Amino acid sequence: MSKNEMIAMLLAGGQGSRLGILTKKIAKPAVAFGGSYRIIDFALSNCINSGVYTVGVLTQYQPLRLNQHIGIGIPWDLDRQNGGVTILTPHVKSGEESGEWFMGTANAIYQNIEYIDQNDPEYVLILSGDHIYKMDYSKMLELHKEKEATATIAVLEVPMEEASRFGIMNADAQDRIYEFEEKPAQPKSNLASMGIYIFTWKKLREVLIADSRIHADSDFGNHIIPKLLAEEEALYAYRFHGYWKDVGTIQSYWEANRELIKTLPDFNLYEDDWKIYTNTVHQPPQFIGEHAQVTTSIISDGCEVYGSVHSSVLGRDVIVEEGAKIKDSIIMANCVIGKNAVIDTCIIDENTVVNEGVQMGLWDNIPNEDKPKIYHTGITVVGEDTVIPPGMQIGKNCVIYGATTPEQYPEGKLPSGQSIILEEVEL
Repeated sequence: MSKNEMIAMLLAGGQGSRLGILTKKIAKPAVAFGGSYRIIDFALSNCINSGVYTVGVLTQYQPLRLNQHIGIGIPWDLDRQNGGVTILTPHVKSGEESGEWFMGTANAIYQNIEYIDQNDPEYVLILSGDHIYKMDYSKMLELHKEKEATATIAVLEVPMEEASRFGIMNADAQDRIYEFEEKPAQPKSNLASMGIYIFTWKKLREVLIADSRIHADSDFGNHIIPKLLAEEEALYAYRFHGYWKDVGTIQSYWEANRELIKTLPDFNLYEDDWKIYTNTVHQPPQFIGEHAQVTTSIISDGCEVYGSVHSSVLGRDVIVEEGAKIKDSIIMANCVIGKNAVIDTCIIDENTVVNEGVQMGLWDNIPNEDKPKIYHTGITVVGEDTVIPPGMQIGKNCVIYGATTPEQYPEGKLPSGQSIILEEVEL
């Protein structure tokens, strides 16, 4: 692939509201994943492994942590004088008094036409920054060129009974797309769009400009794809066979993390021929104490384990004190799990202290009173920088955020489905 034959535009500005308190201070692509990574690492690593060396990352919601993580792109070999990674944010345009937010996926690309023109690509790859998968985009480009397509859309075959949950691409025997249906009640096929597109830039540029005059919230699924189909442009489906996960909910995020620790994982982080890169901090090695027990878990650098950890993922610098028991849980970086604490089916965000004797994940599975659509699968979630006092008992589907005190737990308990939020935040 020549230097600027294809560039990538990586949409990373989403809030990820269905991840609840985990995205209080950071965009969804910056959420920690798999102990040592952040969600955006997978799309960035796919780019460099596919030979795509020019990447524009479009940020919007709470971009600070994401910008710090990406930096100048050194971990992904994207610190290049020509090309490399560029952070693209909403900005004031010429002649305007104020900036304009990205209003839709296509609108975000439209607002950065100048950046794309400067790189002068033949093709533009549109990606989302919040999926877990490995894909060789160069193979998708080969199909795009072979078919002389205007657009090629990556699709995943899903079970027919689940197809109504997705945007469905209906295609003929040659995989030419003739119809797009957004979450159809009666789907005609099971080809679910993955939100990964390759466009011939000259044509996409024309369509983006034209659609911007009609839709301020121009979107690929709602506007651009239907417009190209109506104009009988050549759109083709690229069938992807492999692991792909949208970690957009508490349950899917928890599942995807725990799928990494299977003896034969569906998604393998340890393959030398397709490495996942990240911005790492050099840490001392992990330490497992004399009486510790660890089974089927990921334990990141800098961790100290003196208790027991089973079927869980620990980020860097987590301390598990003597007698503490962690099961089926995700513990992010710089957390302390105190002596004799019990953590069962929980997600605990960064820089949190769970004090001695705390028990989490108790009692019945009662949906959260404040956000039942987000917290309802039995997983208790603790936000970053939280402190839980010694000896507290906490149920399922609870949400806790802030330096809490014993007085906030009547009789030392937080029943299932209850929350303690110490500042006004979106749960």
